[in-house]
This record gives sequence, C-alpha cells and structure tokens, in this order.
Amino acid sequence: MGIFITGDCHGEWNKRFNTKSFPDQKEMTKEDFVIVCGDFGYWTQSRYQDYWLDWLDQKPFTTLFVDGNHENFDGLYSMPEEKWKGGRIHRVRKSVLHLMRGQIFNLGGYSFFTFGGASSHDIQGGVLEPDDPRYKEKWHYLERRMIPYRVNHRSWWAQELPSQEECREGLENLAAVGWRVDYIVTHCCPTSLQEIMNLSSLYPADRLTDYLEEIWRKTHFSKWYFGHYHRNFDVGEGGMALYKKIIPVDKKEDNSR
Repeated sequence: MGIFITGDCHGEWNKRFNTKSFPDQKEMTKEDFVIVCGDFGYWTQSRYQDYWLDWLDQKPFTTLFVDGNHENFDGLYSMPEEKWKGGRIHRVRKSVLHLMRGQIFNLGGYSFFTFGGASSHDIQGGVLEPDDPRYKEKWHYLERRMIPYRVNHRSWWAQELPSQEECREGLENLAAVGWRVDYIVTHCCPTSLQEIMNLSSLYPADRLTDYLEEIWRKTHFSKWYFGHYHRNFDVGEGGMALYKKIIPVDKKEDNSR
C-alpha cells in the first residue's frame, strides 16, 4: 500500500493528478491513497465539478482530503456521514472521501489524525450578505476597486473554523489513544509553526491555530503535514508545509516527536 500527500488543489485536480504531473499513479491501485491537505476545491455542484470529480474517481488511487477554508461547507456537511477505517467521512464519490475533523484513521497500519479548516485572510472587503438591500451597491464598490471580498454561503462559510464539538471530539479521540498517532494532517498549522515560517503578519493566530498548538505540544507523532500557505517547506521538528508537490508519506518506525 502506498500513501502520498499533497497541498491545496483548489479544484484543479486535472492539473495536479494527470499522469505527467503524478507518474507514480501508473503503479497504484484503489488500495493506495493520495491525501490532500485542505482547499481540495469542493464548490457548488455543477456539471463542470461533477465531470472532474468523476474523472478523479476513475483514477487508479483513492483520494482523501481534509477541508480547507475554500470549500462549500453547505454541500459537504449535507452529505451523509459514514464510518471508514476508524473515523468519520463524507463520501463525495466512491473513491473520493472527505476526512472529517478530529478523526483518527488507520491507513495501512498507520494512524492519521485529521483536522481541516482555516481562517480566510484574503477578504479585506469583508463578507457580503446576499440578502442585504445594499448588496449590489457594496458589490460594485468592491469590484471597481479590486478589493478582495466574499459572499456568505456562496464563496465563504462560517464553518471554515471548527465548532466547539469538533474541537472537543478531536481532543477526546487523541486522549483515547494516549496522545500518540503516526501522522497529523491539517489545512493550517499550529501558531508556533506560522511564527517559524515568518507568516504571522499575513496569517494572524486565531482560535484554530491556537487549538492546533495545544495538539502540537501534547501529541507524539512522526510527521505533521499541512497546506494553506502555498509553499513547500520543511519546518523542522516534524512539521511539513505542502503545496503543489506530491510526496510519499515519510514512513517512520516509531513516533519521533
């Protein structure tokens, strides 16, 4: 069984997972996995999205993803939940699975703790409400001045940050395994890693990065993979930022941290 991991796709699965960009797939089967560290690119249902999800489903491997901040959470969270390899998932396609927050999955004898989500920081124009009587006026103002903004339930969802229940479940699941897992997969990263990467000014600490910081300090693991920051960077101490690279999971004999 092979397990690969990569960063944000933003729905451009055909660019990331064609055979030229990812030749390893020629030797893979559905028992092999590719994990996306958030911003997978699940948007509003459309013929275009359905076509490329079906294309991805036909790939020889199984695609797994944690959610990022750029996902349609109304769509994801309306899907039925099911148990799979120890944790809870949404099955987007037969072999395209959303790994829910705070879960621990057993993949090929290795344990993976997953926790998606992140704050959107490129919204200087704020979040517009589509039923606001001044919506068109605000929209025209921001568009003319090219100020980034989002629209609630169209391009932004409050669920980009976790609920108290999701956070509680994550801590309880880690406590149940003695705060030991082989790997952690998230979208954003702990507060201290943002500081190490000199990203604090662009990505201020928030309640999710602080929550992940608690997990960083308490948990023994081999590697922590995350996306969100659009860079490939070995942070050290087990942390690894990923963007367009697709790499094999660094299999360790034991927890190194």
